[in-house]
Amino acid sequence: MDFIPQFGGLAFTLIAFIAALSIIVAIHEYGHYIVGRWTGIHAEVFSLGFGPVLFARTDRHGTRWQVAALPFGGYVKFLGDADAASGKDAAAIDSLDVNERRRSMHGAPLWARALTVAAGPVFNFILSIIVFALFLAFTGRAVDEPRVGAQTALPSDIAQFEPGDLILEMEGQPVTAFADLFDIAEGLEPEPTVTYIVERDGARTEIEAAFPLVPLVQSVAPQSAAISAGLREGDLIRAVNGEPIHAFRQLREAVEAADGSPLTLTLWRAGEEIEVTLTPRRTDLPTPDGGFESRWLIGVTGGLSFEPVRENVGPLGALEYGASQTLLVVRSSLSGLWHMITGAISSCNLQGPIGIAETSGAAASQGIDNFIWFIAVLSTAVGLLNLFPIPVLDGGHLVFHAYEAVAGKPPSDKAMRIFMTIGLTLLLSLMLFALTNDIFCP
Repeated sequence: MDFIPQFGGLAFTLIAFIAALSIIVAIHEYGHYIVGRWTGIHAEVFSLGFGPVLFARTDRHGTRWQVAALPFGGYVKFLGDADAASGKDAAAIDSLDVNERRRSMHGAPLWARALTVAAGPVFNFILSIIVFALFLAFTGRAVDEPRVGAQTALPSDIAQFEPGDLILEMEGQPVTAFADLFDIAEGLEPEPTVTYIVERDGARTEIEAAFPLVPLVQSVAPQSAAISAGLREGDLIRAVNGEPIHAFRQLREAVEAADGSPLTLTLWRAGEEIEVTLTPRRTDLPTPDGGFESRWLIGVTGGLSFEPVRENVGPLGALEYGASQTLLVVRSSLSGLWHMITGAISSCNLQGPIGIAETSGAAASQGIDNFIWFIAVLSTAVGLLNLFPIPVLDGGHLVFHAYEAVAGKPPSDKAMRIFMTIGLTLLLSLMLFALTNDIFCP
């Protein structure tokens, strides 16, 4: 699915960043717009971008749809709003009659305003769930039966399975599920080939085939040493510093042993051998218990030397996966933020616009599927950020609505102006801090 050319450069990075951000912002703002319309609140302007207007048209509902010159955000301006942050235009609201006031953001019932505000982040989460679900629906789910679906492209000197082989034993140990291959491999000394018993064409056959967890690159992380060195999905790492390796764990051990020193990798790529040199980077990784550990990484993941058989997943199963994947991004983001606040991990893990742009370009350079997956992850992050209880963000407005529900009246206009100023200051400070990380963090 490599429809996007793999080339670098500032222009490509900016295009990828603007494309990703525009999709996410459009979905977010459309959530505000459509729920506002459903609840009787009139949107005067739907803007993708800020600044001078490049294109605009007004629809039959009286909403002006426009594209502006600065494509780094967007907004919906509802009736009665003074600005893009939904500040109150008291003079405009006072001039409205009763019916028109009901159609304004500040004159609508509390429930309508709360739903409209919450809709932006919710639509971001919905986008992520749908994208993750579609990935599973199109690719299918690997069956637990250890059967070879397709053989990954490997050098001709590496013994391989045949599609359809059912693995029964590995080095004399029974194999009943794919997990067994991982468990058995951890206890074996890596060798070029391993002895298997497979069921092939209805008969039990002993064969020699590759170590199951070969050092094959299945994915390359954005902003990693690997992507900077030009590694790609499908590369087979045959040697590290001239020493042949046969298992992915040997690569992992070599990276850890290097302790940050440069490594020379010998790669097999589509029939050719090439050498690249890269330097592992210290990276904070989440652990299953919710904590973090710091390890030397080059930014690649590995897997089996073949593709497993996959089965179709129904719509409910796909949506369940999409929801769980979105929840995983939320939990990982909150855990990372908390560990940064407590000092358990480096604050350099917080990326600003430059870092996100670089990640966008790196994801796009690896193919349209990686880029779409990145958009889904970023959409979840944007939805979560907007729910933070900071004035000017959606979460801040929801806090004001909660106060109104309890107190029976909204905060005063003066208090709102003070809160908005504080919120804007906090948000700008956070953006400046993240931008500083982009520039000065290694």
